[in-house]
Amino acid sequence: MSFINHRGFARRSMSRASTSPLTDEQLRRFVPSAFAEQAHESRSERFAVIPTSRVIDAMRAEGFQPYSAKQSRTRDESRRDFTKHMIRFRHGQQAGGSLKLNETFPEVVLVNANDGTSAYKLMAGMFRLVCLNGMVIREQDHGSVTVKHMGDVRRTVIEGSYEVLDESRRALTAAEAWAGITLNRDAQMALAEGARILRFGDAEGEVKSPITADQLLTPRRHADTSNDLWTVFNRVQENVIKGGLQAWTRDENGRRRRVTTREVQGIDQDVKLNRALWALGARMAELAG
Repeated sequence: MSFINHRGFARRSMSRASTSPLTDEQLRRFVPSAFAEQAHESRSERFAVIPTSRVIDAMRAEGFQPYSAKQSRTRDESRRDFTKHMIRFRHGQQAGGSLKLNETFPEVVLVNANDGTSAYKLMAGMFRLVCLNGMVIREQDHGSVTVKHMGDVRRTVIEGSYEVLDESRRALTAAEAWAGITLNRDAQMALAEGARILRFGDAEGEVKSPITADQLLTPRRHADTSNDLWTVFNRVQENVIKGGLQAWTRDENGRRRRVTTREVQGIDQDVKLNRALWALGARMAELAG
């Protein structure tokens, strides 16, 4: 179910992000493939299974807790318990405390699959409590760790998690700098138009969607009305990822129809789009500086 609020956003009543750590019972409901102990039947004997559930246990022992989880959809029922999934962790030192920047928390983003569709990946991320919205930071020197499905990788994963968490913390420091940069209307529109192309553009960058850059700048709450780069970036990122924007267009027969943007659900699209948006914000910070 959904409803349309006075700003014209379509909102859904459910979210897989949580303000408290997810239990194994919740994880089994949202990401059953994280509990696979064997590889999908399509994999050869050389394919080493990385049971995400065991890594989750090891991460918890190191102070990391899962706060968000989702799994890729598949039409092949045999892959349901093996397919790609994404889990976002916060470390205990940050998860329970109040950080700067409107309670934005550094995260470790885990992606894995045991059907051959993904290597084991760890990426830097951030989670903004005010909108229950997660980001994935662009890949830098230590912005991600990729582990092949070979051998016992739990120690590698734990060590990589700390590396990635450090990158998330550095990104949070960068975001604090963005909060000190004021964008005029032209700069805001340039950022939003770049995001519009990333979200709706084709291979040539042409955008046919009736959704405008101005809509991507529309705040969803009073706390996001400031004109600093961090706040503007968050408005744009949330509108791009969560969808719910509406506009009118005409079909091939000239009849008017309403278009509503969908939430970005696919894991690959989520990661790719979030990284591109972060790079766009970083470039805006460079130009403003």
